[in-house]
Amino acid sequence: MLRVKLLEQGARLPVVAHPGEDLGYDLFALEDTVLRPRATVRVRTGIAVEARHPETDAPLGLLVRDRSSMAARGLATTAGVIDAGYRGEIQVLMTNLGEATVKLKAGEKIAQMIPVPVLTGLVKEMETLEESARAEKGFGSSGR
Repeated sequence: MLRVKLLEQGARLPVVAHPGEDLGYDLFALEDTVLRPRATVRVRTGIAVEARHPETDAPLGLLVRDRSSMAARGLATTAGVIDAGYRGEIQVLMTNLGEATVKLKAGEKIAQMIPVPVLTGLVKEMETLEESARAEKGFGSSGR
């Protein structure tokens, strides 16, 4: 369940076109925004949210990700981690990767917000770690 508080006149509730099938909720721009080439801008949504698991009511975090239609226009969504306890306005960091200025209109779908379980716990320092098949093999160790 996604609980939403509208913070500004003109703010829109997130939507999901196909509940139970779509991974994320679409977010809308609150106001007209201009993204100059190679610039990063905070796009306001005018909403605050609280995400809860529909069956257990456990708090959920949210990942803000690109919409394919925005990516096709050369716009990337970055820094999109929303902690379960955050209650401020959702703002979407968008970077124009292209060479031309892009104008977003108020009410335009700009990103999607994907609910995720919160799995973080306490951190415990250890002298040794359990053995694994991969061990210390890192970058490129599994082939290309």
